[in-house]
Amino acid sequence: MRSKIYILFLFLFCVCTVQAQKKIRLSGQVVDANNEGIELASIRIEGTTTGTMTDLKGHYELDVTPADTVVVVYSCLGYRTENRTLLSPEGDVTMNVRLYTIDRSIKEVVVSEHRKQTSTLQHIDSKDLKLMPDATGGSVEALLTTMAKVNSSNELSSQYSVRGGNFDENIVYVNGIEVYRPLTVRSGQQEGLSFINPDMVGSIGFSSGGYSAEYGDKMSSVLDITYKQPEAFEGAVSASFLGASASIGQSTSRFSQLHGVRFKTNSTLLSTLDTKGEYKPSFFDYQTLISYKFTPQWKLSFLGNISNNTYKFTPQERTTKFGTSNQATQFKVYFDGMEKDYFQSFFGALSLDYLRNKNTAFSLLASAFVTNENVRYDITGQYWLDELDMSGEASETAAAGTLGVGTYHEHARNRLNAGVISIAFKGATRKGQNDIKWGANYQLERIVDRVREWEMRDSAGYSMPNLDRRLELISNLNSRQNMQSNRLSAYIQDTYRLRSKIGLFTFTGGIRASFWDFNRECIVSPRVSVGYIPAKEERLTLRFATGIYYQAPFYKELRDTVRDGRNNLVVELNRNIKSQRSIHFVLGQDFSFRAIDRPFKFTAELYYKKLDNLIPYEVDNVKIWYSGHNESKGYAAGLDMKLFGQFVPGTDSWLSFSLMSARETINGITVPRPTEQRYSVALFFQDYVPRFPKYKFNLRAIWSDGLPIGSPKLGRQSGYFRTTPYRRVDIGASRLLVGGEDRFMSRGFFKNFKSIWIGLDIFNLLNISNVNSYYWVTDVYGDQYAVPNYLTTRQFNLRLSVEF
Repeated sequence: MRSKIYILFLFLFCVCTVQAQKKIRLSGQVVDANNEGIELASIRIEGTTTGTMTDLKGHYELDVTPADTVVVVYSCLGYRTENRTLLSPEGDVTMNVRLYTIDRSIKEVVVSEHRKQTSTLQHIDSKDLKLMPDATGGSVEALLTTMAKVNSSNELSSQYSVRGGNFDENIVYVNGIEVYRPLTVRSGQQEGLSFINPDMVGSIGFSSGGYSAEYGDKMSSVLDITYKQPEAFEGAVSASFLGASASIGQSTSRFSQLHGVRFKTNSTLLSTLDTKGEYKPSFFDYQTLISYKFTPQWKLSFLGNISNNTYKFTPQERTTKFGTSNQATQFKVYFDGMEKDYFQSFFGALSLDYLRNKNTAFSLLASAFVTNENVRYDITGQYWLDELDMSGEASETAAAGTLGVGTYHEHARNRLNAGVISIAFKGATRKGQNDIKWGANYQLERIVDRVREWEMRDSAGYSMPNLDRRLELISNLNSRQNMQSNRLSAYIQDTYRLRSKIGLFTFTGGIRASFWDFNRECIVSPRVSVGYIPAKEERLTLRFATGIYYQAPFYKELRDTVRDGRNNLVVELNRNIKSQRSIHFVLGQDFSFRAIDRPFKFTAELYYKKLDNLIPYEVDNVKIWYSGHNESKGYAAGLDMKLFGQFVPGTDSWLSFSLMSARETINGITVPRPTEQRYSVALFFQDYVPRFPKYKFNLRAIWSDGLPIGSPKLGRQSGYFRTTPYRRVDIGASRLLVGGEDRFMSRGFFKNFKSIWIGLDIFNLLNISNVNSYYWVTDVYGDQYAVPNYLTTRQFNLRLSVEF
């Protein structure tokens, strides 16, 4: 009996001793080859269920039960798994681990797995820009238009719409600072270069809805660009029929600089338009990013931009055939006059960064933007609208009768000067599992607007409009407005990560508030998102986001037009204008898998946006004309899907598909919104020649629904039709001359180059005549004809790019 009691006592003593042992606190950081923290890396103890995951910066903490030998396993999708062994660990243990990517090399082509996305902000690889065939010159925006939910129906423009919104509803940041585009551009021919220099881009973040409170007051999307920091001395030069660009960078332990110059002329593309004449576009851009580290904690950076875009055009004639085989029509015009526009802008931003410790950082930012825009044209056109006889051969069509003949004269002397000055203070801190961000911003805006434009038109010798006792122009507009206003905004948000038995949860909640003294309006935007990675299926990621998003008026939205005593249209500013509002609901999922031994990811998002306080608008090419009043409400809903992966080993490609309905109710009449494209299919595909990977092929294809168009002045409420579907295929073939494993070309002088590529692009491979706007003509019977303004046809482009 005593022996049994002794054994029981010994057993209880051992149990109590084990329970009394203190657990070991294991902490550290998981970084990649560039010493950047890896988010969502898994840390687990081998042979147990104990584990955790890293935060946004790669830090982790884990309580471990003591043992003679503890094996810690570090893993992350796309990286090689690493094991670390601890022998009889005690107390607090710090262990920092570096993970290297899983590289499957096909000669010089490197393949990597895909990262997880727990928020609505997706990260896009900028390397796909280099060889992409693009009529705008390899812009970031052209890459975006191949993504689900992003649409563009004009290859001459870098503007895009997202989920039924317009171009003005997208906010763009470069290094945390909001950037702007010209305000008076009317067409893609004038637009010139995007602000974003693709040669300087380091990382791209994009969200099409449900984004966090740190991003400003826009209703549709966020594009967050970070320019790269040079590693040492590097540079790139490229040239093509569309222009040229050059960038150079240099870095030391304290000082780094990056400069980029771009020149673009799209005269060869414009020569394929129906309107023939002398096109002289010239677009120039210079950007710089300079940084200096005073100490490891203090850094000063400067981002600067100078842009000078001029567009000169002397039209000569235009011939446009349209209609059907049963009712074919020809619009013939002979021109006199010219157009001369220039858009000049300056941008500068200073940022002072202070890294207090590894968990807390502060930034003070000051920026200024100035734009001077001048649009001048006097163009006279004499036109004939003829019905065509299609009974003969296609090449022998002849006029069967005249539907209308007339003359028009367009005149404009428009000038706009705008300036925006802003000062912001931002902070970020990490406390345990919480990542807190906050900031405040003050913005001063000054705008001087001078507009004097009119159009005279006659049809069959009668002035239009045909009034019995007075003479009026068919359209005229005058503006003499000076505006100055102030904005205040602030935000705070917290991201919290919770690891449980069922998986990893990521909660982000924040609130944003803004005040504008022009209309004395204060808006408050709460925003929440949840991400979930199931423990039993880590290849699956689920997310949900909701929030209130406002579109604060800038200038174009509040321009109202009224009639004066002589029935002329005059611009007045509506001080009762309110911010448009959109309530987002976004439900999405990502599923990563391997097929034919290659990584793939399928993404799907279902969204609904409730819209109110809308300011109705119409779109003509890239010009947006607002009504100036909050007089409609509506919604946008749809489904976006994307399959991303290696359809060809060693290259990333993707296929996107979107369905959408975007409607608004104006004065009791429900109509589609001007940017509603009910369906859209996009493909970005990369390939190479087997056994000869130095030969690469890139294809960019888009097929999207036509846009709704209403007659001028009456709008879509009186009736609308849709343009033809936008269908375009651009293809490029490239050959690597220097780089990779080519030893012969990498000797001597060429050994100083990282790569030299030569390529040939074919824009609009199928030679489809796309339409994105119309010119309206009235015949002798008072019937209106919408004459399509066709976009560019097939064009070849030769390019050369060098990196060193």
